[in-house]
Amino acid sequence: MTASARRHEWYAGASDVGLVRTGNEDAYLMEPPLFAVADGLGGHQAGEIASTLAVETLYAHAPKRADAKGLARAVRAANAAVIEAAEQGRGREGMGTTLTAAMVEGTRIAVAHVGDSRAYLLSRGSLVQITQDHSLVADMVRSGTLTHEAARVHPNRSVITRALGSDPNMIADAIEVDAAQGDRLLLCTDGLTGMLDDAAIQEILRTAPSPKAAVTRLVAAANEAGGHDNITVVVVDITEASATRRTEGAGRVSASETDAAGAPRRVWPVRALWVLALAAVLAGSAGAARGFARSQAFVIAQGGRVAVYRGVPGEFAGIRLQWLEELTDVPVSALDPVTAARLVRGIRVDGLDAALDLVEGYRERASADTSPSTAPAP
Repeated sequence: MTASARRHEWYAGASDVGLVRTGNEDAYLMEPPLFAVADGLGGHQAGEIASTLAVETLYAHAPKRADAKGLARAVRAANAAVIEAAEQGRGREGMGTTLTAAMVEGTRIAVAHVGDSRAYLLSRGSLVQITQDHSLVADMVRSGTLTHEAARVHPNRSVITRALGSDPNMIADAIEVDAAQGDRLLLCTDGLTGMLDDAAIQEILRTAPSPKAAVTRLVAAANEAGGHDNITVVVVDITEASATRRTEGAGRVSASETDAAGAPRRVWPVRALWVLALAAVLAGSAGAARGFARSQAFVIAQGGRVAVYRGVPGEFAGIRLQWLEELTDVPVSALDPVTAARLVRGIRVDGLDAALDLVEGYRERASADTSPSTAPAP
């Protein structure tokens, strides 16, 4: 195997030519907080030029913070650069590339996406696909005319419906995700997903002790399955290190998570909350335990809508310390799949104000036509 890779404790990436192709048309970028993968189209050299130019232009135009709309604008700038290069004789006419980019800012992830390269999030051991493929078979799956299993072997599975370099008016999907400490982000080209199904990818991401190990195992598994295409993988752990890096780069106060307005807020593990509450009981005052719980808050899915509670989610030894504050009008179905999955368990924040601010951000995403969403733009 001949692979190029750059590594760091909390992120790693590699691009491998595979076992069939003679050249590598993929490109990837790791410049925290910005990460990206691109899969060039148009044949040897032309595809390589398109993918490399795309990630270089993305880096030059990327926003300073995790803003999905700003990142989508940078992708559109990359599209214009690829088109202009072809017109000027760099590469060839008709060359193009996919581009999937992510900015990681603490536990907030902004994604901009065009093509069939993908972004995934492993959250509490479960893999969620953040992006939707812009491909013929993906459209057929979404319309119900093709199953996921049939799509993997369909003769037109490589036909994509949107790419950089083909349309000056191209629109990139823009997605914002609220992740959690301990989650793991994956960006990859279809050289990985064409060889491995989601269950295999999930198992490798779940069991690999580090991003470096995950990248190595994913590339090796794709080659073992046939290696029919170039394989490019970037893995980023959502940890204190990523939050620290954001603070160094942006000069902002470090926090484990940010609310919808970008202000820092603390997210407590539920076990730690119960330990603190029970400590108050053991100290001799049930009133103190209730007082502590009332200083906490969480948001959770309830009846298909986002609910705001004071207190601590769940119960311990038959004790429940939670009070419904508001059942909002925000539909869980309008939010991205990662946020929706986390809302099923409940998202804890440090106080009612932080919870209300978070819900307001969800409301803006759900109601505004131009808000980042998981649905592809028209």
